[in-house]
Amino acid sequence: MNAYAQQHQVEIDISRDELHPDNLPDLRQYDGLIIQQTAKIGGDAAFYHTLVQQGMRQITTRTAGYDMIEVALAQAAGLKVTNVPAYSPRSVAEMALMQIFRLLRRTWAFDARVAQHDFRWVGLQAREIHTVTVGIIGAGRIGSTLARLLHALGARVLAYDIQPQPEYDTFLTYVDKETLLSESDVVSLHVDLNPSSVGLLSAADFKRMPTHAGLVNASRGPVVNTADLIAALVTGEIEAAALDTVEGESAVFNRDLRQQGVVDQQIQQLLDLPNVIVTPHVAFYTNLAVQNMVEIALDDVLLILNGQSAQHEI
Repeated sequence: MNAYAQQHQVEIDISRDELHPDNLPDLRQYDGLIIQQTAKIGGDAAFYHTLVQQGMRQITTRTAGYDMIEVALAQAAGLKVTNVPAYSPRSVAEMALMQIFRLLRRTWAFDARVAQHDFRWVGLQAREIHTVTVGIIGAGRIGSTLARLLHALGARVLAYDIQPQPEYDTFLTYVDKETLLSESDVVSLHVDLNPSSVGLLSAADFKRMPTHAGLVNASRGPVVNTADLIAALVTGEIEAAALDTVEGESAVFNRDLRQQGVVDQQIQQLLDLPNVIVTPHVAFYTNLAVQNMVEIALDDVLLILNGQSAQHEI
């Protein structure tokens, strides 16, 4: 970021606080605004008009998802909204691939045993990647990248997507959601968050999955009904889950809670389950992805401030 500032002769200030109406700073000294958060900004039309009154002409999120912004309200107030739709599909795809391996190798179970000084391996035979079927829900930039990696490793890859891409047929097979769930050893989620994807997986879906199956979620927490997932994990309807994103994460992830603990009961339930791997929404957090997120977001801001069109305007 410092290199970008020097190259483009701009000043960049960083705040660790999320943007919400109740903590809106005085932005009159700034020309552009970039955010990175999963929590909804909140507020009504007046909030976005306040941004305009303080001199803002745009609001940019460094993420692919932009559900935290009330886009219609922002645009009605006169703000341009931009995102970073493809900072590095490989970053999230590689994280999902790692989690798939962890589920297949049952490292979560070995971790729990070793923590108790139980070093037996009986009952925890693993499965090799080329012998399994992986189902990908959402075969866009990230999902298709993961599918290519899995195909190269010899896995059978199924995909469910509302917009099938014929050019992907060489490394995945499109099926309906029910077929994918029933035939997959691991299901990996890669959809954006919108009204149609909220609760995309719930109790009925977990019942369709094999009892040895695992779930990877590297998309957004609300895509999965958390209460139903916990029930499925507790009762053994599915074997394990690797979650890089969960419902209510904005109050927990990227925070130091060693002193006060986790207040969110559902997240604490997930943390307490031995067959759940939780990471704090870090699939994107690689050298290349962060560099691209910063540069693409800043490029769009400068274009808008200079009266030009930004490629990633929503």
